[in-house]
Amino acid sequence: MRAARRAARHAAARMAAWALLAGSAALAGCASIHDHRGYIIDQPMLQSIAPGIDNQASVTATMGRPTFVSQFGQPIWYYVSEDTRQPAFGLPRPIRETVIRVRFDAQNRVAAVDTADASHIVRIHPDGKVTPTLGRKRSFLEDLFGNIGTVGTGAGGAGGSGGDSGGNGGPNGS
Repeated sequence: MRAARRAARHAAARMAAWALLAGSAALAGCASIHDHRGYIIDQPMLQSIAPGIDNQASVTATMGRPTFVSQFGQPIWYYVSEDTRQPAFGLPRPIRETVIRVRFDAQNRVAAVDTADASHIVRIHPDGKVTPTLGRKRSFLEDLFGNIGTVGTGAGGAGGSGGDSGGNGGPNGS
């Protein structure tokens, strides 16, 4: 009798250990992933850039190539940094976003260095269902079968001047 109780307690303890192991493995799969994207900001390097003294070559030597460069107006270099967190089975979401803007003057010397956070970033939310267009609205079937019967007809309709009837056009009425 004692041996049976001892075996039952032993089996219950093993079952509890397996359940604890399975539960911890399941919770480990739910951990979120932290990631960094873009430029890694080094404050001492950033503070070493002196407006009026440094130029584009020295900024490149200090900070590396920019994330992107302005295309119009005065030359501005942007260094973009983003920290994200991705929950299990989810999309990454930004935690912290920083943009460093280095502006240059006409002689390619640094005019100013600014830092902005996510409060200056504009979020747009495009309508993902329909792209608005001008013109007539057609259904999928009209798009698919809309040209049936129109190829080979000329300006006069079916059997008009199109085709190989010796008229002034090719097989498609042109």
